[in-house]
Parts: sequence; structure tokens; C-alpha cells
Amino acid sequence: MTTKETLALRIREPAPHQPSDPADLSAPSDERPAWRSRVARGPLFHRRFAVLLSLAPATVVELLPQSPAALRTLAGLWLLFGVPVLLWRGVAARIVTTGTATLLLSVGFTVMTDIVVALAVNTALPPLGVERPLTRLVLTIATAAALVVLGVLAPEPRRPERPPGRGLFATRGVRPVAAVGGIALVLAVAGPIRLNNGLGGAVSTVAMVVVAALIALLLLRRGRYPVPVLEFGLYCASAALLLLTSLRGQYITGHDIQKEFLYFRLALGGEHWDISTYTDPYNACLSITLLPVSVFQLTALSETVIFKVVLPLLFALTPVLVHRAVRNVAPRVVALMSAVYFIVFPTFFTDMPYLGRQEIAFLLLGCAMVVLTDSRGPLRLRRIVFVVLLAGIVLSHYSTTYVVVGTLAISFLLDKAWRLASRRGRERWRRKRREDRMRSFLTWWVVAVPAVLALVWAGPLTHTGGQTQRTLHAVASAVLGGESESGSSDTAYSIFGGAKVPATERLKQYKAELLKQTAAERASGDYLPLKEIEGLSTPVVPVPDMKLTAAGRVLDGLGISVPGLNGGLRQAAALFFQVMAMAGFAVALWARRSAFHPVRDQVTIAAGAWCMVAVFTLVPQLSVDYSLLRAFQQGLFFFAPFLATATLWALRWAGRRTVPLACALLAALLLDLSGVVPKVLGGYPAQLQLSGSGQYYAIYYPHAEERRAALWLDARMGDEGGGLVQTDRFSYSRLQALLTRPTLADVYPAALRTDSYVLLGTTPTRTGEVTVFYGGDLITYRYPMDVLDSRDLIYSNGGAVIYR
Repeated sequence: MTTKETLALRIREPAPHQPSDPADLSAPSDERPAWRSRVARGPLFHRRFAVLLSLAPATVVELLPQSPAALRTLAGLWLLFGVPVLLWRGVAARIVTTGTATLLLSVGFTVMTDIVVALAVNTALPPLGVERPLTRLVLTIATAAALVVLGVLAPEPRRPERPPGRGLFATRGVRPVAAVGGIALVLAVAGPIRLNNGLGGAVSTVAMVVVAALIALLLLRRGRYPVPVLEFGLYCASAALLLLTSLRGQYITGHDIQKEFLYFRLALGGEHWDISTYTDPYNACLSITLLPVSVFQLTALSETVIFKVVLPLLFALTPVLVHRAVRNVAPRVVALMSAVYFIVFPTFFTDMPYLGRQEIAFLLLGCAMVVLTDSRGPLRLRRIVFVVLLAGIVLSHYSTTYVVVGTLAISFLLDKAWRLASRRGRERWRRKRREDRMRSFLTWWVVAVPAVLALVWAGPLTHTGGQTQRTLHAVASAVLGGESESGSSDTAYSIFGGAKVPATERLKQYKAELLKQTAAERASGDYLPLKEIEGLSTPVVPVPDMKLTAAGRVLDGLGISVPGLNGGLRQAAALFFQVMAMAGFAVALWARRSAFHPVRDQVTIAAGAWCMVAVFTLVPQLSVDYSLLRAFQQGLFFFAPFLATATLWALRWAGRRTVPLACALLAALLLDLSGVVPKVLGGYPAQLQLSGSGQYYAIYYPHAEERRAALWLDARMGDEGGGLVQTDRFSYSRLQALLTRPTLADVYPAALRTDSYVLLGTTPTRTGEVTVFYGGDLITYRYPMDVLDSRDLIYSNGGAVIYR
């Protein structure tokens, strides 16, 4: 690191667009302001005309009935993503002021365009007699027409002036970043494929190590590489991490994604999205219904590829958006570390690939943050675009919307209180008011309009606000002193409080609630009598640890408890994230050697996000209905730069070695939280992206045997004319797209009915263990097979059984 870079950490640095260090002076031309650009024209015609002209062959390919699959895929992706990105760049350039921000914002606009076009035809055509509006023909014509209108109305895209003869691969740093990033992506695809075929997780583990090396390369060479190269490296790193998880399994694998896939299939099957048919909040998320339907209809990609590849690759842009948003207001090192912290947080690569609706919502939220922080753009236009992007989040995911609205509302109130307090100094009142007017972004309607849109969408338009109403009722009951459930055990990681409820206690609560709910029907003989289930034992089964490796046995021989070490590292990482994020406020506001000096909006919005995390911790029902870890991941959009700032400040004693030490810290966090360290040592539960075992593997990984059993049972029940199926919650989650008969997702003895088929999936069949989700926690217990002795075994294939 150069002397100038070291000094940049010790003094207040000017705005990023008025650089004082070599890293900023060497920024590529597409990081220059819009006024340094010129209208892009080809030798014979405008580039926009050429783009519009390309619509014709792409549309023809889509409309031909026997188009080759590869050609149709290229044409569909060009219509859905390529053309709109190019056309939206002219609009985005009027809103944000750098080249990469323009491109990223164009991607957000493109996703919203695809959703709105599908929603428009889905709404307008059925009253005209078109019963199946989401066909390939209709969507192709509607998309092409919308792009023609956009091309006519949108301003001409601009491009920066570049030195003659400067090509892509001549850009400094592209080749090493592309090489390491390419290796990471190849390994990230090969690793899951090997695991899916019963081979080991060594390739996936190496992929994690290569991703850590790529992040280290970006941090250590940040001053020599142009910003677009750094952002390209970030995209490769995030895409590799996401694919390592999303590609696990031959079928749809994960938690929420399985239900998302079901509602996508329902919309695709009738080629019409109808919320009145299934008034479920999942069905109201157009990011997992209309958007995937458009991709499926216009390309030859399979249904699973769309959810396992297309959505994660779109979401992989989110860390790049975090970097771009922070880079607008902070030095390069802070921006890069903020994006890396967003990637390193375990929810990003463990759970987000299973949350397609939130992946799209986070993509739009990242675009909104880029608009918010690019203060050189026109303020009123940025506010309008910010609200429009939040409207896209409303259509994409309900919970993300509520958390964002809560964050903005708290921020707005904090901003008002801050202004009131600052105006008490009479001698500086005029200057303060002038600064406030220049820097303020949030205003009442920026908060109110998204809140109203969320209420209207969940209320009169879709009637899917029932879950929200129940959550608010439970929250009000808890606040007013009524009955309240204990929160998720994730709150035990929070510095705001919370405790881990023992699994045995959770299971007792679960059984008591089941007995209470079924008491009336049990008395009438619909459920097994109490005398048959009272003597049954359902002991809790702890999540098993991996066996100690050779390295783990060496540590164990030295008297170091490997399970204790792994658990301690995870707890320390959770504490580190929270303490550093909170300390960042004090460092950024008052420390003289802070690397980041935020304006008022950044402080209040980040404080609002922290308040939301605290609320999720202190109000039990919120941590149950919406994961606390997901709330923290969302909060990183706002307080990641404070976390990065506190890290640099804490390591300032190292002088020139400050950033290398920070780099080593981030790489260590990634290797530990991603499961590489536990994989090398053993003594910790296996993680799905690196192993063919563990809790996530047991409850989320689909198997061919249970799918065959579900199809067999569905056909038999069709022949018999009906009936009821019972299976455990997670087997149902994996098979819900195949079970078309009424299904009760519970096989706990107290929940067994006397007239049902009982289907036990692969994990219960092979291990005798069943997992339930209760109170925000996963509880695994040993299933008492004796309870099924009175039934007939009518099907078995070694991986699933069915009783009647």
C-alpha cells in the first residue's frame, strides 16, 4: 500500500469524485461524470436504432414454432435482458453519474420492465376474452412492443470518451481478475455436480478457497485496478458462492424456494396468474411467478435452471450495487470492504439462494441505494426513481418491503429530531439549514408512498395481508403484556438480548399446542386416541457433528476442543459483526482518523436499520415470522460502510499493514462461516454446499425415491377418488408440486389422523428421524414407528414408505 493510501485512512478524504489518492486518480473513464460523455453513434446509424433493429430477428426466432433451443434461448435473453438494459441506459444516465451505476440501474429497470409487461398482459387480456395471456406468442409480442415504445421515448444512451485503441482486455487488472474469477465459477459449478452424484466435497471446498483468494486480490490491488474491474471481480465472487448452494440437488433444493417453485408452476400451468385462486403471500410475489414465467416462455431454459441459475445470477449483482452505493460517498477501500462484508455474512450464501423473491427484491433495493447515495444527480428525480424502485420491491417481496418502510420511517423521525436539535445553535442556524437542504434525501412522501403501495397491494389488490395482520396482532399482544411465544433461537446471537430455547422445551410446547388444537376432533375419533400416543417416546436428536479430520485430531490431542473451537468462532463472528457495525457510528461521526465521514441521511438510515434489527430481536413473533439473520443481511445495505470503517479504525495501529490485515480478517471470516474451516477440522455440523450430509441436506435435499412414491400415491388416490395424505413438513415441502391431493404436513403422533395415508420421505425412512419447524427453530426427533403398526404398509422403495 502506498504512503498516500495510508494517509487517506488517517485524514478526512474528499468526496470520491474529487480524489486525492492514486486509486481515484486512476479511475477508468466510465467512472467520470456524465458531462464528460458524448452521445454514442455508430458509423451508419444511432446505436439505439441498431438495438431496435435487432428486435426483428429475435422476435422472428421466438415466433417460429420449431426454433432451435439454443437460438431461442439467446433470442429470449436478448429480448428480456439485453435490449432493455441497453435502452434503459439513456434514462439511467440522467439519474446517476457514473458508468457502472448506469449499467446497474439499467438492470434494475429491466427486471421491473419484464414484471410490468407480464402483469399488463395478464391483467388486460382476460377481459378481452384471452384466457391464457402468458403464452409465448403473447409475451413475445408484448415485450417487443414495449421495447419499441421504450426505444422511441428513452433518450439516446451516452458513452464516455475513451482513449483510442483501448479494448476490454487492455484494461489494467482484467486478466488476473478474470482468470481467478473464471476458475472460481468453474469450480462452483463442478463442485455441486460432484456432490449431486455422490462424490466428495473437495472441489466445492477448493472453490470457496479460490473465492477467498479473489477477494484478497481485489482488496490488495484495489489501487491499481479500475473500479469496473473490481466490481467484475465482486460479481464473480458472489456468483460463485451462490451457485455453490443453488446448484445442489437434481431438483429444486432449499426451503422457501420449493414453495416459490410451486406457485410458479401454478401460474405457468394455466398460463395465467390469478391471485384470487391462491390468496397466499407467496403468490403475490411477482418476482417468482410472472418473471420466471416470462423467462421460461421466451427461452428454452428449464424450470429448475431458472430458479437455480438465472435468479441467483441476477442476485449476484447485489454486492456490486452495495459497492457502487458506498463508493458514491466513501473511499474505495471502504466501498470494497462493505461489499465483501455483505458477501461474507453467512445468510448471503447459505439461505439467499433459496429465497428467489427476496433475491429480486434485494437487487432492486441495491439499485435504490445507488440512487440515494449519488448526490450529484438531480434530487427530485432521484427521489421519484427511489420510490419507483421501492414499488418494484412491493411487487417482488412483502417482507422486504415492510422492513424497508420501517427503516425509512424510523430514519425520517431521527432526521427530524436531529434537525430540531441542531437548530438550537443560533449562531450556526443559517448554515445548518442550507446544508440540510442540500444533503437531505428523505422526505415525507418518499416514506409514505411505498407504505401506501404496500398496504394497497397486500390489501384490496391481492388480499394477502392475513399473515401480516396476524404478526402485528401477536406483536401488539406481546407489547401490551398479553401472551407471547418465545422468539427464534437466532436471537441468542444478538447483542440486544434473546436466549436459545432448548429443543426439548420447544418440542413439549409443540406437542401441547397440537393436543389443544385437535382436542375436539380427537374426541369424535378423527385423530388417534390419547391412550395410543401417551406412551410413545419422541426424544430430541441433536444435530450431529462431522467426524474429526486428521487436523482436528491433532488439535484434540493438544487439548483443544474442536467442537468448542468451531462454535466459539461462530459466536465470535456474530459478535464481531454487531459490535463493529455499532462502533462504526461513533468512529465515523467523531474519530479524527476515520476513513469515512457520512452525511446526515446515511447516519439516520443506518440507525433506522439498526433499530429494525433490535425490534426483530426484542419482539419474539417477528424473529419467528421473518428471520433475524435475514433482517441483518438487509441491514447491511445501510450500515455496511460503518462496519468497514470501524474495522479500519480498529486496525489503524498497523500503519501500512492496515488493509492487508483487514483482508486477512475478511478471508478468515469467509473460510470459517462458509464451512471450509469446519470441513478441514471436523467437529461441526456439515453444511449443504460442501457436504452430502447435515441438517439442511436431511430436510431440503430432494431424492428420486420419494418423488416416485409421491407420484405412485397420487395416481392411486386418483383411482380411488380421493383421500387425505399425511407427511412430515419437509417431505411435503420437497413434494408439494407432485402431491395434488389434500395433504396435512405433519406426522407427529399427536397429529396423526385415523383416515389418512402416511408417506414418510427419504430422511425419516432411512434414519428414523423427523424434523419440525416451530417457534422459528428446527427440532429433530426420533420417530416412534410403533405408532404405524396398526396400518398397512402399501408401498416401499428403499427411500420412501407409504402406510394406509
